Amino acid sequence: MADEYLTLSLDSGGDVKIKLRPDLAPGHVARITELAREGFYDGVKFHRVIPGFMAQGGCPNGTGMGGSSKPDLQAEFNNEPHVRGVCSMARTSYPHSANSQFFICFDDATFLDRQYTVWGVVEEGMEFVDALPKGEPPAKPGVILKATVS
Repeated sequence: MADEYLTLSLDSGGDVKIKLRPDLAPGHVARITELAREGFYDGVKFHRVIPGFMAQGGCPNGTGMGGSSKPDLQAEFNNEPHVRGVCSMARTSYPHSANSQFFICFDDATFLDRQYTVWGVVEEGMEFVDALPKGEPPAKPGVILKATVS
């Protein structure tokens, strides 16, 4: 089977091409794919961008408190390390609470390993993630203009 990619077209200058990893987290990849194809991520902000750590998005209301109308996911924690470019699901303190929010690591964050579900890795366009406005929340948050799966 050919690799599938999630492409996030960002207002920070270009496209971020993320290789999906259904071998690590089939349920999470299926959810991300479904939401992207429904247009859920189009127009969604990166509401939490911490230099040296990660950029978080996927909340429909831009606050970090929301998700999709779909049920929360069962955790699919795996052994993939949280390093630069890795994409993982955000959640509450409850392990099975991931829904639509995700984050992209700027740098190594291996203290998150086996506690958050890794579902992809940036293969192209990490410079556009690096260019996202910083803050919790940023004064003028970066936006996903369009999310596509191919």
